[in-house]
Formats: sequence, C-alpha cells, structure tokens
Amino acid sequence: MKNFKLIIALVVFTSIISCNDKTTRQSQYMPDMYESIPYNADGAEGLGGKPVNSKPVDGTIARGGTPAYDIPDTVEGYEEAKTALKSPLDTSEKNLDNGKKMYTIYCVSCHGKKGDGNGYLSTSEKFSGIPNYKDRDITEGSIYHVLIHGKNLMGSHSSQLTYKERWQIVQHVEVLRADLLK
Repeated sequence: MKNFKLIIALVVFTSIISCNDKTTRQSQYMPDMYESIPYNADGAEGLGGKPVNSKPVDGTIARGGTPAYDIPDTVEGYEEAKTALKSPLDTSEKNLDNGKKMYTIYCVSCHGKKGDGNGYLSTSEKFSGIPNYKDRDITEGSIYHVLIHGKNLMGSHSSQLTYKERWQIVQHVEVLRADLLK
C-alpha cells in the first residue's frame, strides 16, 4: 500500500509538471548558452568598459582565405595584371603536377590537352573561337586575371579553385604555351 501511494504521488506530480506552458523556458541550467554576451566587431567597448574585439591588422587574411584581388575586371585591369602580377609559387614538379590535374578538370574541355583550343566543346562545335595559347600575348598575370574574372565566353573560375590551384594552373598553361611555340 505504501508503494501504491508513492506511485500515485509520482503520477500526480509528473502530471502537474508536464502541464506547464511549453512555449516559455522554465529554467536555465546554463544561462551562458541561452544568453550570449554581445561582442562589438568595430572594437567598441564591451562589458566592463574593455574593448572586446579590435580590428585586424591591415593585410590580415582569414584562416582558409586568400589574399584580396583588387585588380578590376576592365581592359585596364587586364593590362595591369598582365604586366604587374607575378606568381608567388616556385615552379616545382608538385605544383606542375597539380596544375595539370586542375587544368584537366576545368580547362581541357575547351582549351584542349595541348592548349591549342581543340577541346571537346570546340571540336563538337558547341563553342567556336576558343583561343590557341600560342596565338595570344599572355603572361602569368593575365592568365591569373582571366581565371579570376573570366573573359569573353569563359566565365570566372575563382569560386571553383583555391588561390594556390589557380597559380598552379598558370604554371601548367605556361608549359603548354612554351610547347606550342617550339
């Protein structure tokens, strides 16, 4: 009988608790998880009068980010990139191999394996006028600029390729162009 009264009391107690308003929070066990401390990204004072966040140092690159590319998508920007932009990567077998792999994925369908403009899309007459690298006055800067912004029918590849992969493709295109000029 004693256990029966205890069971009845627990059922009544559980019923009362379960009938609370479910739309409002009843208790907070870890208030920090529910109410976050606001931070000011502009370096303004936070709680206690102390600066919470400060602005990053000029030239700071976010983790996993790439350096800013400030050359505009204009004829003048193309010419600027052509003369001023240089690859930060050393020419190495590793960079050339990955550049070839990325070129095969993103560029071969139009430009062809040799860079002669005879890729699948050109030979099947889906696109015409795909340039041959030997017929173009290109530099590593102009190639990179076109990968970032695109040119004519070619769209930008900046979202598909990392900063390093773009420069690796540039190295591979330069090898292809040198082979075509022989």
